[in-house]
Amino acid sequence: MSGIGSGRQYQGGKEITSNMKSLDIRKLQRHGLLLPDMDCTWHWTHNGEKVPSLHIYTDTDRMIISYQDLTRGGEWRFMEYTVYLEWTDCNLGGRRAWFHCPVQECGQRVAILYSNSILACRRCQKLVYACQRESDNHGSFRRADGIRSRLGWKPGIANPEGGKPKGMHRRTFERLKARHDAFADTSWDWMARRLEVLERRLSDRGIDLDNPDCDD
Repeated sequence: MSGIGSGRQYQGGKEITSNMKSLDIRKLQRHGLLLPDMDCTWHWTHNGEKVPSLHIYTDTDRMIISYQDLTRGGEWRFMEYTVYLEWTDCNLGGRRAWFHCPVQECGQRVAILYSNSILACRRCQKLVYACQRESDNHGSFRRADGIRSRLGWKPGIANPEGGKPKGMHRRTFERLKARHDAFADTSWDWMARRLEVLERRLSDRGIDLDNPDCDD
């Protein structure tokens, strides 16, 4: 299967899917836009703002997508490439359409493609779902507290660390402490990122955390 982006490393990694523009083949199918020789424009929005639209030409087993992409240098460039389709039978009748990720080394069957200069699957764009990020952080808290309980320390990573429990081998204690510190660091990093997001939002609203009662 031909594709684009051979050997390319995609940006992202820490972004969540809800922050990205996306193209959902189920919506295209519901709107009747997957019929052969269908030529249409797909208008989408991102965070409530209008963004450049996609021009889509659909054939039986593929669609050709074209659009203008804004580069980091602030210049517009024309993008056009083929995304192959696959149809599967549904248990209760009818057929369901799927995209094949256009990245050459991938090609996996997906329902949604995400935009980051090109449209690609979640894995190629290195995205996570919001619930995954939250659950990963909750897991770090929980694992750190589990180790604290085993060591006889007070629960909560904000509390001081205790010493080695009586009767525990030094090597075992050091191994558990290293794991605890790693989970705690992950949790602190997550909280720092959340605080940065909060500060940016408050700053956009003209609220200064260092002087919240000060009005311009």
